[in-house]
Amino acid sequence: MTVDASIEMIGTVGVPERDRLDEDRLTAWMSANVAGFSGPLTLSKFAGGQSNPTYRIDSSSGPYVLRRKPFGTLLPSAHAVDREYAVIAGLFPTGFPVPRPYGLCTDDAVIGSMFYVMGMVAGRTIWDGSLPDVARDQRRPTYEAMIDTLAALHSVDYEAAGLGSYGKPGNYFERQVGRWTKQYRASETEVMPDMENLIAYLPQTIPPQTRTSIVHGDFRIDNMIFDATEPKVLALLDWELSTLGDPLADVAYLLMNWVTKPEGRSGLGGYDLPGLNIPTIDEATARYCAATGRDGIPDLNWYFAYNLFRLAGIVQGIKKRVIDGTASSAHAAETAERVAPLAAAAWGFAQKAGAR
Repeated sequence: MTVDASIEMIGTVGVPERDRLDEDRLTAWMSANVAGFSGPLTLSKFAGGQSNPTYRIDSSSGPYVLRRKPFGTLLPSAHAVDREYAVIAGLFPTGFPVPRPYGLCTDDAVIGSMFYVMGMVAGRTIWDGSLPDVARDQRRPTYEAMIDTLAALHSVDYEAAGLGSYGKPGNYFERQVGRWTKQYRASETEVMPDMENLIAYLPQTIPPQTRTSIVHGDFRIDNMIFDATEPKVLALLDWELSTLGDPLADVAYLLMNWVTKPEGRSGLGGYDLPGLNIPTIDEATARYCAATGRDGIPDLNWYFAYNLFRLAGIVQGIKKRVIDGTASSAHAAETAERVAPLAAAAWGFAQKAGAR
């Protein structure tokens, strides 16, 4: 089913009863910890997203954004809002486009879970990768801005940004395949042969890692705020999956859009890209390589298989939360139905990479 995400997921809604926060305690915390804050405050909840519940805070000192862990029992290492805050706080002074960090609260007694507050970035969110609402002459520059932002992220001196311990040493993909296998097993609700095949295949075929950088982990067009009138990225959002690792993980995740069928989201597969004035996959690859000093990238089928396997694991976690009644978004149940198709697509790319 095609989802018009621009209608379904943009904007804020009233805070549902199960997601309500103690506004008095939050006001007191912000008064003590957020420079320049002036209450009282009002809360609304962003409609989109499945993972960490996100709220808009309005007050006389301006709008803010609050991200918190979901209430209830969570999978180990999931919903690490403290890690999100750490990378935003590290990147902001470098000039990389992230919201201004205001404060992290690790005391569950304030609102019931860990949370952080950042600045509200005013601009435009783009949900459809074909850019139907963007003027034709602005489409290629919009993609170029996105590619350049990724290249800039991978070029950040993470040691100088205070993020030298943000990830573990060793092969990124080896760690990630192990992590998402564990996450999938922890939220497994049925046996899926494609997932079993991937769990057996991926660890045996890990590619070598030649570079280390900050990896966003969910680099896609709808996780960015663009300038309202020009093709410029004002902020990259949703850092929950970020770490230090192999930049090819982000590159493959972005380029996967060119081989994914359009569903009103980021997929571009089958579109007349020159007619739309959107770069081809080869043009996008060449621009990234030029900006990062690469002479090319390896065959992407294994990386596509890994990324889709990871997505299947993430969506399986959403499915488990739907069953447990702790899913954050109204769209979570619909999203949960994507596990099997994602696993099938992942295994298809694994077969193209040589799996039997």
